[in-house]
Amino acid sequence: MPSKKHATKPTAPATFDPDAAATGDGLYGLGTRPEDAKLVVIPVPFDATTSYRPGTARGPRHVLEASTQVDLQDIQFGAIWEAGIAMLPIPADIAALSKRARAAAEPVIKAGGAVPGNRTHARAVAVVDAASERVHGYVAREAERILARGAIPAVLGGDHASPFGLIAELSLRHPGMGILQIDAHADLRDSFEGFAWSHASIFHNVMTRLPGVKRLVQVGIRDVGSREVKFAEGSKGRVRTFYDQRLRDRQFGGATWTALCREIIKALPRDVYVSFDIDGLTAEHCPHTGTPVPGGLTFPEVCHLLELLSASGRRVIGFDLCEVAPGAPGDEWNGCVGARVLYKLAGCALRSRGAI
Repeated sequence: MPSKKHATKPTAPATFDPDAAATGDGLYGLGTRPEDAKLVVIPVPFDATTSYRPGTARGPRHVLEASTQVDLQDIQFGAIWEAGIAMLPIPADIAALSKRARAAAEPVIKAGGAVPGNRTHARAVAVVDAASERVHGYVAREAERILARGAIPAVLGGDHASPFGLIAELSLRHPGMGILQIDAHADLRDSFEGFAWSHASIFHNVMTRLPGVKRLVQVGIRDVGSREVKFAEGSKGRVRTFYDQRLRDRQFGGATWTALCREIIKALPRDVYVSFDIDGLTAEHCPHTGTPVPGGLTFPEVCHLLELLSASGRRVIGFDLCEVAPGAPGDEWNGCVGARVLYKLAGCALRSRGAI
């Protein structure tokens, strides 16, 4: 596929042509430095606990490479890039840590979870949990630096456990914040296969460990466990789940997507974090993600929801995009979709903050 995008010349902005072919190696081919950007993406190449199939650790690189094919004049949000978007270098040490942790996790995953009393499994779980906590520390430190400059932080995973450090940092600064989760799965398990920091436990950890998070609003959920349902129902309103099938049932009965989006957004407080698992989309958009599920939101539906969110008076204080995984060599589809979702999320956040 021939390149057809733009080249960034930050030292000579008067000559920059956003419609030209990309020649830069930054996100979207841009040359903006992280210290100059209004929005900074933290790449997290980590997927130790992905239970069905691995590969999301390669998501940040895959999305970065595909991003040069994204046209920069967005129909909904305009010239998003002009606000300044940058991504930090992909950390080689986190990628190496992911490989070691994944190797430790594999025997446990193949056994269907840690067997009680099995010392080998117990040691493996300890290794993986420690690696996950190291990732949280890396993300939190980078987020703190970004926030100190007044920029908007975002995470590009990796599995869905990747953004915990960012959410934790934001919850300290924005007590009473809410989370809009777009996902096929509830991710409300207290642990999964023995791993405390499993990708399937991210929002159980958020809601039990981060009191600064007032509400979790889930959209697109269509694979869920019985204890996850009980956790949400027993949360006294802190977790509001818009199950995918129930949204469709209401549409079949005549409800418009606009009306449903407004109801979803109404459930959120003023400060909102958006957590986007790519499997929240229909499976044709993310065929190689770790756990694809039939059903889900279409790309235009997501775009409409994000546009209405940005215009609702709420502030998007950060976001993540997780679980993008490449297919076979030469198959760039997952990255192409991921790069466009990331650009829409950036546009939503920046618009909500008056930056574009």
